[in-house]
Amino acid sequence: MQKYITLFFSVLLYLSACKSETTPKGVINEPQMVNLLTDLHIVDGTLYTVPQVPDSLYKYASDKYVQLFKKHHTTAAIFKKSFKYYTTQPDKLQEIYTKVDAIIKAKLDSLNRANAPKPVVKKNKDAVSKQ
Repeated sequence: MQKYITLFFSVLLYLSACKSETTPKGVINEPQMVNLLTDLHIVDGTLYTVPQVPDSLYKYASDKYVQLFKKHHTTAAIFKKSFKYYTTQPDKLQEIYTKVDAIIKAKLDSLNRANAPKPVVKKNKDAVSKQ
């Protein structure tokens, strides 16, 4: 009996060690997933600025998500399948979200620099009068 138990766990260990590094068919690849998740989180952030009226929020949000999936040439079903796959691969998901975080921080920094008040340059009266 112990021989069968040992054999069972050996086979189980062997099968769990044989993982494929390629993504399955129908799953969004990592670079596309990074871009999709970045845009998805930006859309989620914009929804906080919409007045919280339930029906209008649902219509506005669903339209935004449909546009987002069209922009990335995918569907909600493919996104759900892909996200489910990446949640079973925590190292890949961590990598993806590290990249998403870096992109969002870069966009936020760019917006902050663009919206920062410009320093007022005081002209020297002597320099103006000499011209």
